Amino acid sequence: MTADKRGMHGIWSSRWTFILAATGSAVGLGNIWKFPYIAGENGGGAFVLVYLLCILTAGIPIMMAEVLLGRKARMSPIHTMERLTATAKAPRMFAGIGWMGAVAGFCILSFYSVIAGWTVYYTVKMATGTFTGISGENAGAVFSDLLADPQSLMLYHTIFMVLVGVVIARGVHRGLENAVRIMMPLLFIMLILLLGYSLTTPGFSQGFNFLFSFDFSKLSQESVVVALGHAFFTLSLGMGAIMAYGAYMPADASLGKTVLAVGILDTIVALAAGLVIFPIVFTNGLEPGAGPGLMFQTLPIAFGGLPGGVLIGTTFFVLVVIAAWSSAISIAEPAVAWCVEKGVGRGRSTFIVCALAWFLGIGTVFSFNDWSNNQFFVHVTPTVAEQADATSVQLPEAEWFAYADVSELERLYPPTESVNFQITGKTFFDVLDFLTANILLPLGGVLISLFGGWFLSRRSVADEARVNNTAIFEIWRFMIRFVSPAAVLFVFIHGIL
Repeated sequence: MTADKRGMHGIWSSRWTFILAATGSAVGLGNIWKFPYIAGENGGGAFVLVYLLCILTAGIPIMMAEVLLGRKARMSPIHTMERLTATAKAPRMFAGIGWMGAVAGFCILSFYSVIAGWTVYYTVKMATGTFTGISGENAGAVFSDLLADPQSLMLYHTIFMVLVGVVIARGVHRGLENAVRIMMPLLFIMLILLLGYSLTTPGFSQGFNFLFSFDFSKLSQESVVVALGHAFFTLSLGMGAIMAYGAYMPADASLGKTVLAVGILDTIVALAAGLVIFPIVFTNGLEPGAGPGLMFQTLPIAFGGLPGGVLIGTTFFVLVVIAAWSSAISIAEPAVAWCVEKGVGRGRSTFIVCALAWFLGIGTVFSFNDWSNNQFFVHVTPTVAEQADATSVQLPEAEWFAYADVSELERLYPPTESVNFQITGKTFFDVLDFLTANILLPLGGVLISLFGGWFLSRRSVADEARVNNTAIFEIWRFMIRFVSPAAVLFVFIHGIL
């Protein structure tokens, strides 16, 4: 790797620009879309506590290591890890961190664009007054109709991917930097205004208690895995995005203070989104564990009942698009930066990466409709029917299929008087989500921890981190060497099993 590639992509104009950009990478659909519904599915407050612990013990330490590696080499994650691995004389497998992150980011971008397309669709619907005075049932119907329509999903998936490509093609300063300086503060302001509205709803106290009351009986091992996996997803760790942004970070900025600011802002937005959504859920008698459609079934109800709700709701969804937009840009940047370093023009590199991710995203589009019954890793589990005597029923063996048509299996395994059959599997979208969140990102996090903690010399890390407080540096170094990799390894092993 030649030295002329160092810094070729540019440098953020200030530390705060990096904070806004990294926060824009972190604060996207992971906070506003995914966090509230996974909290709802896993029992609320106890899950939130575990999530915060995951952010503190694994997320922030690994984020600091990833930024440090990026700034140290000033290249794309792929070339960064190739160069640093050779310099540190570390095992060759660590050079694969960059490649693994690029693959994970590419897969995430493909389905992230489809989900983000929903927000573009909702911006249009909100602006045209579709949700004015809408009921919970009708709001759910709008969302269901969208998922059932592959043409609409494809259209908005395409629109969003074009938006991503336009910004990336313009580069760091003319594209992303100009956008995040305006849009991220506006997003924070809109969340504060919506939080003020949720305070006036009858369901606020119930939503607050749901989010912050600790019922550990509802917490399972799976909940811990989900919390740690989401800590990685929301902070954009393990996919090369933060490493790429670290490569553009000013040399005189303190890594510790900067990364901590990003982690705090990211967590505040996630909690604020929960406090906006759950009071509306309970006020309207909706289900807090409603799944991925939670934001798209609850917020439209609130906006539909607000004075000036069309304007406020449209503005909010525009800003959610911007949050998703900035996240998607950061996810795509590592692959684009690598192509640029290989001599391909930035415009052409952007087109190649975005076009391939768009094509892979077609699988996610059809996962919600035409291909919903075509699933992978399908389990057929026999259970005793409620009306049967469990002591007298001999259950058949469970069946497993690598790939199957669920509707066909339902025909082959009809329920009987004594036995029911539970059929579970993963759609194309579920497979990509599981592969990235539970395997690729945690594995990347483990390797980043081990490399930063054990193979880079203490002095080189201290010089690059610029942490003035020795005690804080030693705590971080202990966390990155022992606690963080152990925690993330737990998620990785669970995902493999």
